[in-house]
Amino acid sequence: MDFLEIIVTAGGLILAALVVWYFFFSAPAAAVRAVSTAGGAQQVAVTVKGGYSPAVIEVQLGRPVQLNFYRDEDADCSEEVVFPDFNLRRALPAFQTTRIELLPRQPGRFEFTCGMGMLRGSLVVK
Repeated sequence: MDFLEIIVTAGGLILAALVVWYFFFSAPAAAVRAVSTAGGAQQVAVTVKGGYSPAVIEVQLGRPVQLNFYRDEDADCSEEVVFPDFNLRRALPAFQTTRIELLPRQPGRFEFTCGMGMLRGSLVVK
């Protein structure tokens, strides 16, 4: 192996290690608790831009939830959000807010993703 091959190989190993660290060992996102409105619904604003922010949302069991997704990009991957456990798939138009209403009937952690499954978030029902 010559010097250039050693550098390329070392660079590839470093990048692979960073990818493994990011997906398996980086700190989990902090949860954001939903804010109760005067009408009793729990509301959270979620920004969609290369991911979901916040990515982990805590809500109370048995109370209506309003998630307001603002899609701050026009990337193909983020054009819809899917809640498989709620049998819900909703289009997210670019640079607009889309309200999604849910009524969690059981406690647990419920994942939501983009249509391609690349962007991920969680709804934690307590």
